[in-house]
Amino acid sequence: MKTRDYDSLVDAMNDLHDKGFRESFQATEKGIRATRAKKVFPPEEIKIEGTYRFEGMTNPSDQSELFALETKDGIKGTLVHNYAADSNQNEEMIRRLPK
Repeated sequence: MKTRDYDSLVDAMNDLHDKGFRESFQATEKGIRATRAKKVFPPEEIKIEGTYRFEGMTNPSDQSELFALETKDGIKGTLVHNYAADSNQNEEMIRRLPK
């Protein structure tokens, strides 16, 4: 997928949604969960199609990263990871995603 810069996380998510990335993924202890499809995938079955980083407007340390993902069986969606202490994503699962 051709990468581009976005002004905001919302702009990126809206554009990716228009391009077919409609699933919402979450990194859990058991794998990468597709919330709508109600499936859990091992990281090895997911390809990163794009990665986008954002910093907070008022606090540069308020960072988040958006991943555009596609599973081996064709489910396309996004995973948002923020770098706050209270992040609900399993960082180890995210690190295991094939680059």
